[in-house]
Amino acid sequence: MNELYAVGIFLLVLFTLLGGSVWIGLALMGVAWVGMELFTVRPAGDAMITTIWTGASSWTLTALPLFIWMGEILFRTRLSQDMFKGLAPWMSWLPGGLLHTNIVGCTIFAAVSGSSAATLTTVGKMSIPELRARNYPEYMIIGTLAGAATLGLMIPPSLTLIVYGVTINESITKLFMAGIFPGLVLAGLFMSYIVLWHYFSKGQRPDPEPSMKFVDMVKNSRFLIPVLLLVFAVIGSMYLGYATATEAAAVGVVGSLTLAAAQHSLNWDTFVASLLGATRTSAMIALILMGAAFLSLSMGFTGIPRALAAFIDSMSLSPLVLIMALTVFYIILGMFLDGISSVVLTMAIVEPMIRQAGIDVIWFGIFVVVVVEMAQVTPPIGFNLFVLQGMTKHEISYISKTALPMVGLMALMIVILVMWPELATWLPNNIRGR
Repeated sequence: MNELYAVGIFLLVLFTLLGGSVWIGLALMGVAWVGMELFTVRPAGDAMITTIWTGASSWTLTALPLFIWMGEILFRTRLSQDMFKGLAPWMSWLPGGLLHTNIVGCTIFAAVSGSSAATLTTVGKMSIPELRARNYPEYMIIGTLAGAATLGLMIPPSLTLIVYGVTINESITKLFMAGIFPGLVLAGLFMSYIVLWHYFSKGQRPDPEPSMKFVDMVKNSRFLIPVLLLVFAVIGSMYLGYATATEAAAVGVVGSLTLAAAQHSLNWDTFVASLLGATRTSAMIALILMGAAFLSLSMGFTGIPRALAAFIDSMSLSPLVLIMALTVFYIILGMFLDGISSVVLTMAIVEPMIRQAGIDVIWFGIFVVVVVEMAQVTPPIGFNLFVLQGMTKHEISYISKTALPMVGLMALMIVILVMWPELATWLPNNIRGR
């Protein structure tokens, strides 16, 4: 009964603060403060200072601003134009043609940027004008881009996986490894959708691209070499055991600065703009993590996580039923909160539940990312929808409709993960990293 009373107080304070447009990080701190004052005898101020400092000074967390900065630097280079030049000759012969550049472009850029929004903006800047000029259907251009951009949340380096790993104290490198195969499978599902569209919508196909000699195709591929080398330097250094996630992030920053300088895109203005952009994003995420750490401590004192885990255990729910319930829960939550906020807000409650049910926490991290990806393209607060609206000037309702097939494919990805969990767990269990 005491736990139910505490849950009611927590929810009331949380929704009051969020409804008053208080920043999410500050709202979490406010809820935790109320909990400490009402349900414990420990001084709330002392607990908050200690917990916030401990959470904010984590060595693992230093990878976060570095990966964000790497993405900000690359966003300001000629990477988008070069990617299209390198990809177009190889994609044009596939069923569906150059629409595949949306998927492959997002997959490549996701491997050097952990942000869905950065992936969407960079690849959209590349593909939308080119595909429109070639008379590809608008709904396919926007829909495939909206879905494929979410790969930035899964394919390492993923900001969401970093936050998840810090929140539950799990290896970031293992989580990054776990995201590779599911990310590639999801990209394959998106490309399969384009192939099916090609065969079932013959009247909407644009004119085929002019044929190009193989030698010329290879020559154009030189535009992809810099970004592929950067991907190998960042991801390879982790998976081969030469670097931790934080050290690999530093390698990525140096590599992206070198790439920007080689493209003559690096000047004082772009350097400062990238640094300020990374600082703003990192500060926002750090504030949310601080609030979440304090909230976790406060809820621990109330005994809510333990009571909830015991309640779930008493219901004898199978892991499958629990996953189905959490899928619906995260989809609904993701309609109103961004992905990182959804993760940090719920882990204090959800982590004991999944551990009690015997669910692998590495696998669960990938599951959460897929569900959060769905939330990025579902109204009313689908962040990718707003980014696309700014880029294309279409109504949110239209963009949402174009993204519906991609949401369905992400739901299929959850089914695949449940049926073949080894897709996420094999690599981290068999490859040694640091």
